Amino acid sequence: CINCLYVSRELVGLTSRKASSVLVMAIAKENPDVFDLTRQLVEIPSVSFEEQQVVSFIEKRLASLGWLELTRIGDNLVARSNHGKDLRVLLGGHTDTVPPQGNAKSFVEGDVLWGIGSADMKGGIASMLSLAENLPETAVDVTYVFYAREEVAHEHNGLLEINSSNPGLLDADLAILGEPTSGKIEAGCQGTMRFVMTIMGERAHTARPWMGRNAIHRMHNALRAIDEYVTREPILEGCQYREALQVVKVEGGIAGNVVPDSASLTINHRVAPDRDLAKAENEIRSFLEPFMEEGDRLELVDAAPPAKPGLSNPLLVSMIENHDLEVKAKLGWTDVAFFDQRGIPAVNFGPGDATLAHTKNERVDKNSVESCFKALKQMLTLGV
Repeated sequence: CINCLYVSRELVGLTSRKASSVLVMAIAKENPDVFDLTRQLVEIPSVSFEEQQVVSFIEKRLASLGWLELTRIGDNLVARSNHGKDLRVLLGGHTDTVPPQGNAKSFVEGDVLWGIGSADMKGGIASMLSLAENLPETAVDVTYVFYAREEVAHEHNGLLEINSSNPGLLDADLAILGEPTSGKIEAGCQGTMRFVMTIMGERAHTARPWMGRNAIHRMHNALRAIDEYVTREPILEGCQYREALQVVKVEGGIAGNVVPDSASLTINHRVAPDRDLAKAENEIRSFLEPFMEEGDRLELVDAAPPAKPGLSNPLLVSMIENHDLEVKAKLGWTDVAFFDQRGIPAVNFGPGDATLAHTKNERVDKNSVESCFKALKQMLTLGV
C-alpha cells in the first residue's frame, strides 16, 4: 500500500522500536473510520470565536506526521505537503458552528449522526483530517486549511487572517471547500449585495394627515416593482444560476399618532458570476431610481463577490467523471469567492444536506461522509 511504501523509506535511520511504531500507525490507519471521527468533532464545542479546542484537537493529530508542514495562525491551522509536485490542491473547511439549539450533544441513530455542526461542516472537516492523516504520498501536493469564524461577519473570517499573515499558504491550482452539498459538486457561487433604500416624507399629526406626507405609503411602488422583478437565470459551464431581489427588512414609524417622515427598505440582491459587483450595483440603482425623489437615498451597505464555476480544471473533471458526480450551481455565497478572487478555481463539495444546516434537526449520514472521503482520496492519489 502507499502508506507502507512511504513508511519503508522512513524506516532508514530509525531505531527498531521507533520504526515499528511508525509501521503500526500506517497500517492502523489504512481504513479510517471517518464517520466516527465526525462524531468526535461534533462532540467538541466550536461556536464561532470558541474554536480553540477543536483546532488543538486537529493540530495534535497532525503534529507527529512527517509528511505535513503545520502552521497555526490564531485559531486557524494550515497543513501542507511539499513533495515538489506540479499541481497543488487546497482542501478547506471552517471549524466553527452556529450556537446550538438543544443539539449540542451528538447521538448516532443507525447510520445517521445528529448534532450541531454535523452537516455544516464537521463531516467535511473529518474527511479532510482523515485524508491528511492517511495519505503520506499523493499525486499532487495538498494544502489542508482548517479556518475559524466563517459563520459570523466576513471581517472575522479566518481566511482573511491567514491571508494577512502569510498569503502564500493559500496558493493552489484548485480549491475545494467541504461545505455541505449532499455529495454533489456545487460550482462557484452567487455574489450577494445589501442595499438600504431610504424614502423621505413629511411629518404630521394623524388627525391631519393631509398636512404631511407618509413615507411608508410612498414605499408601495418600489415594493410592487421588487415583487415583480424578473430574475436573470444565466447558464455558465452548464450550471444555471438564478439571481434574486428581495426586501428583507422594513423600518418606519415614529408614534401611533404621527405620519412618518422617513422609512427604509433593506434589499438583498443575489448576483450570478457572469458579472461583477459594480455592474450589478449599477443595474439595481437604475431599476430603483424611478421610485425615488430628491432627498431619498439608496446606499450599498454590504457586498461579497460571486465566483465563477471553475469546472474546466482537469483535476476536478477527473473526479467528477470517476465518481459520476452531479454538478449544479451554488446559488448562495461561500468562501469559494475568496479563492476565485485570487485566480484559483474553486468549488463546494462535502457531505450533509445544506438545508439542515443551522437547524435543530442538523444531521449527516454515514454514506454521505464516506463517499465524499473516497472521491477526494481517489482524486488526490490518482491526480488527473
